[in-house]
Amino acid sequence: MRVLHTADWHLGKTLEGRSRFREQEQFIDELVSIVEQEQIDAVLLAGDAFDTVNPPAAAEQLFYESLARLSDGGRRPVAVIAGNHDHPDRLTAASVLAATHSIILLGLPTIEVQTIYVPSCDETMVLAALPYPSESRLSQLLAAEGDEQQLRNRYDEKIGELFAAMNKQFRADAVNIAMSHLYVAGGATSDSERPIEVGGAYTVSPERFPKDAQYVALGHLHRPQNVKHALQPARYSGSPLAYSFSEAGYAKSVTIVDVKPGQPANVLEIPLSSGRPLVKWKATEGIAQVYRWLDEGRDRNAWIDLEIYVEHSLTLEDIQRLRKRHEGFVYIRPHFLQKEEFAWEMRENVPMETLFERFYEKQTGGAKPTAELVRLFMELLAEEDGGE
Repeated sequence: MRVLHTADWHLGKTLEGRSRFREQEQFIDELVSIVEQEQIDAVLLAGDAFDTVNPPAAAEQLFYESLARLSDGGRRPVAVIAGNHDHPDRLTAASVLAATHSIILLGLPTIEVQTIYVPSCDETMVLAALPYPSESRLSQLLAAEGDEQQLRNRYDEKIGELFAAMNKQFRADAVNIAMSHLYVAGGATSDSERPIEVGGAYTVSPERFPKDAQYVALGHLHRPQNVKHALQPARYSGSPLAYSFSEAGYAKSVTIVDVKPGQPANVLEIPLSSGRPLVKWKATEGIAQVYRWLDEGRDRNAWIDLEIYVEHSLTLEDIQRLRKRHEGFVYIRPHFLQKEEFAWEMRENVPMETLFERFYEKQTGGAKPTAELVRLFMELLAEEDGGE
């Protein structure tokens, strides 16, 4: 059986108000192409199909169109679980209709496994699927009182109990896989992942995975990574697109798992090429260096976080000119060059213009005021003196 594992699509997510919808469409096209070229038998989506519990209609339409394409008219099973960004009831609202196309939508935690016949390889998958297990979704109080460590331990124990109950339902003649959306202790995070719980208390030890699972498909962390210290191959497939500049330089991918009943799984990472990269520019030579990079066509298709070293504040015209040259600038952050500290005491022989310039540089971290700004200050000062 050849299984494709993906997660954290975050359909509908934007980047500081900039739409990523076209990039998400491109990813779906690439994913469908991979599924067909690699002759995938079943697809697993480990949570966070959407970015919010109330996604825009276009995101929902893309989601359902994607599932229809991946399932190939019901010939390829697809299983989806809710993540911490998904509304479990909304995700499963179309489950009855989806089931007629071999699409399984799971919103709330349960100890019942999914027994899925996979026709293309004439095998059965037993899927221990655990949608995002929040305290409310587990429908019980983890700890009436206690410190953070007690809460952490109780949550870890509860997840272990759920997986242990599902492990008893695995079969020797089937492919046994676990899937969940949670934070496994030791995983590498990024800024685009909103914490699963306040304080990060709800983490799970890899020892809690079902011991007889041949592979564990995980969602939530956006960097593709293997889980350390797990008894079996366990992996975060990562998000298909970079969703924050903390992910700049990450290689995005999906995971393919080749597995037969009773045999170890073979895990393969397939890189993705769709979507615009997120890059950071650090222009230590000022705005002229930025224009030089633009003339060279550097990162023409990227979203850019620009840090630019300047002596004076950037004018609105400067910023507009840069954005006109490259619509991918998300942040333009001036870094003022540091100057020597000045003596700030008032002296009769120090011109007021000089005092204002020194004050301005001190307050802005080294920027020099423009001549127009100095003139405006002196005019206001003269008006004040005249009023008195």
